[in-house]
Amino acid sequence: MYRNRAFLRSVRVLAVAAAAVLAMSAMFVLGSRPAEGAGTGCTVAYQVNQWNTGFTADMTVTNGGPAVSAWTATWSWTGNQQVTSGWNAQVSQSGQQVTATNEPYNGSVAAGATVAFGFQGTYSGTNSAPVNFAFNGVACSGLGTPSSPSSTPSTPPSSSPSSSPSTSPSTSPSSSPSSSPSSSPSSGPCPATAVFCDGLENQSSTTPSGRWSIATPSCSGTGTAAITTAQAHAGLKSLEIDGRGTYCDHVFASDTTDMASAAPTWYVRFWIKHTAPLPTNHTTFLALNDSAHGNTDLRLGAQNGALMWNRQSDDATLPDQSPNGVAQSVTLPTGAWECLEFSVSGSNGQIHTWYNGSPVAGLTEDGVATPDTDDQWLAGSGASWRPQLTDLKLGWENYSNGDDTLWFDDVVLSTSRIGC
Repeated sequence: MYRNRAFLRSVRVLAVAAAAVLAMSAMFVLGSRPAEGAGTGCTVAYQVNQWNTGFTADMTVTNGGPAVSAWTATWSWTGNQQVTSGWNAQVSQSGQQVTATNEPYNGSVAAGATVAFGFQGTYSGTNSAPVNFAFNGVACSGLGTPSSPSSTPSTPPSSSPSSSPSTSPSTSPSSSPSSSPSSSPSSGPCPATAVFCDGLENQSSTTPSGRWSIATPSCSGTGTAAITTAQAHAGLKSLEIDGRGTYCDHVFASDTTDMASAAPTWYVRFWIKHTAPLPTNHTTFLALNDSAHGNTDLRLGAQNGALMWNRQSDDATLPDQSPNGVAQSVTLPTGAWECLEFSVSGSNGQIHTWYNGSPVAGLTEDGVATPDTDDQWLAGSGASWRPQLTDLKLGWENYSNGDDTLWFDDVVLSTSRIGC
């Protein structure tokens, strides 16, 4: 750990909601009913995994009619849901009407066979199930009884879609972005460009002090943050986060005074260790207040078992939460110290992330929209997103349920690459 450095100070995280927010996974089966003049119908199974303002959904359509060589599925929302990206289909939305058309590799569906696709979206209020399904103009209606929903799907999505072609599409993102800032620097003493290097060795009690303080925005529960000698990456001390259950059990240690010194491009490096596998539901272990977008947070955490950036202002994710997108990210193994480093530019909005010194393609926004990676992040107003970061928060926030114990150590804020 870096010595003669202080640790942990006061924070303000956006008050999202006073009540706990649950992420849920549920399955709806829409019964088959023939369209007027049609001899057969179709069946659609709809499975959704949602959090406070966003969701992913998988649809499996059973073709009750003759074999087809191309297909179009349509449905309507009854609420304010908005599709932001899709996989295994070209998905578009106009008003409350959504249209999904086949990809070149999954247009043929035999009689009685199924085709699966999915999408990611946003909502506010109630995320009700879609209505008015049709498959090539044949109606599917009669919302069935939801199967017993659980807080997370029984198994996480596979790393690649089951109906994908045998060869990778030509638009697949490369393993590492060509525009990644500078090659990996050598690890070693606190770099000259650092605003601070904090190994927590000067913490004098279990309560974080100095630049850091404990924050439980909008509501508090059973989560705790403390300085401990039970675990350390180096030296004797680390920050321990006892992460609990639902949203209001969140807890952070926050620094609100140093970020301005690193602007306009912030480089952060820290070591992290944790006990529970990354869940399918959405979680956060690092958050950065963005004063340029209503004091909402830029979050680094996980979903679908892999690391993910999330922009609270519009609930965009990096990478897309399609199976191909998730596969571009990395997991965070348990029981070992891992090095995470990232840069966020307030000048061009780009994000670069390194895991144990290597760039992560799925956690890279390089200004060029790449399918399944940053195309959703850059869509619409995302192309002009320019953050102004004002704090650094380390901790735990879960938008469904589930516990994790985490340790943070050797935290560095700098104006250039730091390295592991």
